[in-house]
Amino acid sequence: MSTSAAVAPRVPSARWPVPEERRTVTVLFVDIVGSTALVDRLDPEDVRAVQRAYFDTVAEVLRRWNGVVEKYVGDAVMALFGARESDGFDAYRALRAGLEIQPALDRRPLTDGVVLRVRVGVATGEAVVELPAARDGAHGVASGAVITTAARLQEYAPPGAVVCCPTTQRATAGLLSQRQLAPIAVPGRTPGMGIWRVAAPLGQPTARHDGPLVGRRRELATARDRIVQAVRERSPGWVSVTGPSGSGRSRLLHELTRALDVVDGVPVRWCVASCPPHPHESLAPVANLLRDLVGLRPTDPSSVLRGRLSAALTGLLPPARLATALPALERLLAVPDATAAASAAWLHEVLLRLAARRPLVLGVDDLDRAAPAVDRFLHALFTAASARKLPLAVVTLHGTDRADVLPVARGRRCHVPLRPLAAVQTGRLLRQLLVRAGQPVDRVAGLLPLVGDTPGHAVAYVHSLADGADPAEPPLPEALGRAVGAEVDRLDGTRRAALMAGATLPDGFTAGAVERLLDWAPGQARPALAALRAADLLVARPEGRYALATPALRRVAADRLPRRLRAVFASRATGQPESARPGHVVRDAVGPAPCRVGTRPETQPARPARINPSSTGSFPVNPAPPAPRLDATTRRSDSRSAAEARPGEPAADRRFPAERPVGPDRPAWWQPIPTSRDDRAGIWPDRSDPAAEAVAPPARSDTAAAGDSSTVTAETAAV
Repeated sequence: MSTSAAVAPRVPSARWPVPEERRTVTVLFVDIVGSTALVDRLDPEDVRAVQRAYFDTVAEVLRRWNGVVEKYVGDAVMALFGARESDGFDAYRALRAGLEIQPALDRRPLTDGVVLRVRVGVATGEAVVELPAARDGAHGVASGAVITTAARLQEYAPPGAVVCCPTTQRATAGLLSQRQLAPIAVPGRTPGMGIWRVAAPLGQPTARHDGPLVGRRRELATARDRIVQAVRERSPGWVSVTGPSGSGRSRLLHELTRALDVVDGVPVRWCVASCPPHPHESLAPVANLLRDLVGLRPTDPSSVLRGRLSAALTGLLPPARLATALPALERLLAVPDATAAASAAWLHEVLLRLAARRPLVLGVDDLDRAAPAVDRFLHALFTAASARKLPLAVVTLHGTDRADVLPVARGRRCHVPLRPLAAVQTGRLLRQLLVRAGQPVDRVAGLLPLVGDTPGHAVAYVHSLADGADPAEPPLPEALGRAVGAEVDRLDGTRRAALMAGATLPDGFTAGAVERLLDWAPGQARPALAALRAADLLVARPEGRYALATPALRRVAADRLPRRLRAVFASRATGQPESARPGHVVRDAVGPAPCRVGTRPETQPARPARINPSSTGSFPVNPAPPAPRLDATTRRSDSRSAAEARPGEPAADRRFPAERPVGPDRPAWWQPIPTSRDDRAGIWPDRSDPAAEAVAPPARSDTAAAGDSSTVTAETAAV
């Protein structure tokens, strides 16, 4: 049931410079069990009424989880997740939508007492997507074997169940409880394809921090000193740890919680939460703070939940207020959406009372994914603690492109940017990771060009080797592809096109070279490249030249281009006539190495042909020559915000459902605060990508630069 766009190939345009992309998408198929028998016994008018109620119910759930209803096929609904943009949790959102569809339909009367049961199949893999058409009801949006795989999984799903493929299972491991079923037969594949039944969400995942901390001593000391100052002076402080994906923000927070447990003999209480991928549960991070405070697990029954809440809050609140607070906080844990604002106000009071008794530090990871309601909660808590002079500190972790929108006094905020590692630090990190994983240390040389200067990328590649990846030609790890793809998808069409065009050029390309590839007017590429540099996606070179920030970014961005567009770019780069057509092979020195999928041994096909729905085709182009080494001055060393770098533009690109207007039932802290952000939920694709491209790791300097005392402006010191 693969679909294809019945339109002529499009060429780049100013409105959408790259109209088609090769993307990793998640496809969901839902179909009615026993629909033939149902239709045979109903009157046609009743059939139509049942279908309308069924389609409306399914579509409402899918849209709530940012899915796109691609088509209705008989009684089946096909939806795409991550078709146009992704936050890296496409597979997770598709499974959550499938789990929500089941109780919405399962044996519940729709019209005239008719009850339905449905099956749901979810698959993740590569497809060619027509981006402008990626909207509800647009047929032919995506083409690829992943669509057939999702339809086949739906056929094998038990009634009332949600099943998924191995790629989807790996992308959601730790987020959802899953049970493996018997493999299913797939034509041309030996053995059969694995299949998992998905049961329920697991709540806040436990992050792995088994790697060593290398090259972050200065940042760790700066953040620790600011927290200690806030506790000793009873003057709340705000620490913002910023850095791109993979820079080690979560690792630094984990180390902070271990290194700072006592100040002047007084124990410090930590409450740490991450912002999960819940687009419609705006207060989920606040609920996670409460879970961490009282030591709750998502699987704890309601009796345990109430008992632990009561034990933790007894003594903090008077008995009369405790009786009112307990059910309100239970509601916050059960439904942490915008309707739980009054419940969150009780947690606000609990945290202030706790800080009055002992030092309290709140850590919020991945604040980029948080709704504005979380910003308001943290700001109100910080403001109240400052007025009462309480020993409280807030540590937030987010990307470099997020503007500091919270009105925190200048002297109370400490900015800690995480700089790229020096080459010697990256090598040291790789050696320690390889030893811990039981891998030969001599693989450091082969990994360095793939890892670049990003510690998270080093961890991802070593984990992939431990899982059986080919050490001679390591594929791009799936998790790394999703994370980097999310960074690309946060860009608008113009900047995304400039980045993808630059990814096919050797490092040190110019704005003019990008304009030639995209057929833009002179000067049109300069603003886009400057914005990409401000977002730390490009590195500035002398004489107005640029390079992509990481090897993984180059691989993901270049892999997005269809073969036809690669051929056009190649001919324009060499000045040859554009005689390329769909499927035409063009070989020259432009473009990355041929792509290869990051699959596990148990999911690789038995023959060279692409039969795995998660696999990626190779592009017939030769690799670019190795890039020269970067010196320490090529990276951004300033700590300016995205708003400063791009005045007049939204500093973040996140979209959330509109919240209810503030009314008399809202607490005072719920009033909106000034913000320059566009509230938009990101998305990220699950990219499996090319093999090696020899990009030499940039050299780094450990010389500290002068700057503000509350900001780390120097390169990190070696451990």
